[in-house]
Amino acid sequence: MNPASFDLHEFVRRVLAEDMGSGGDVTSAATIEADARFVAAMNCREPITVAGLDIAAAFFRELDREMMIELCVRDGDRAEAGTVLMRLEGNARAMLTAERSALNTLQHLSGIATLTRRYVDAIAGTGAVLLDTRKTIPGLRLLDKYAARMGGAENHRMRLDDGVLIKDNHVAVNGGVGQAVRRAKAANTGLQVQVEVDQLEQIIPALEAGADRLLLDNMEPQTLRQAVAIVGGRVPLEASGGVNLDTIRGIAESGVDYISVGRITQSAPAVDIGLDFALKPYPS
Repeated sequence: MNPASFDLHEFVRRVLAEDMGSGGDVTSAATIEADARFVAAMNCREPITVAGLDIAAAFFRELDREMMIELCVRDGDRAEAGTVLMRLEGNARAMLTAERSALNTLQHLSGIATLTRRYVDAIAGTGAVLLDTRKTIPGLRLLDKYAARMGGAENHRMRLDDGVLIKDNHVAVNGGVGQAVRRAKAANTGLQVQVEVDQLEQIIPALEAGADRLLLDNMEPQTLRQAVAIVGGRVPLEASGGVNLDTIRGIAESGVDYISVGRITQSAPAVDIGLDFALKPYPS
């Protein structure tokens, strides 16, 4: 996880500060000697797709620079229940203080990657590509979208300045799809202009106005097939709305190029990962 705009140190510092407060881990300080050592294994307790291992490791290293950490799998890997993801040996107080921040992050990101992989698997062989959306937890967009990539999706817009996407409210303000597209093209942003259409009758006006890509919103597979026929390959088509694991295969088989799913980042449940005392010494 190393996008240029992501400050890992700042993220780790902020999350640890949130968890430690002003007094730190009073339980560990009260019950564990300052120089006590701890050997642990982090493992998944259900089948998952992994995302965020390096970030989880950074929490432990922030509090113990000398902590020995072995990453046993890689981000993007599928791991069966019981798989050891990470082995650690280091200062006991530091490890237990960082534990929850590391696990929260890894469970959340691996949850996104795991759900995303289920959607990707559901459309395998159709040629359609799964996209994420901007429906992410505020402040965690870079991480959430990274996790979606680890699950096999492609990123759509990261921010509002990444692309022109004319939605229904933009169309309403402009009085029609064609007018909205023409204004966007005239703005000469240098970006592709994508426009959302929810009726077949909007397709031709959008194309005639110069749309570079269409977002077919809340259309049934039969209607999507009609839209694909009307467009005839002139611009890429993205389907969105009403997409879940039960419907995505039929949507993909309609012939659209992309399918965007907000729930992979908005509604993915955290997966079950734990950190447990390990009898086996850390490998030297």
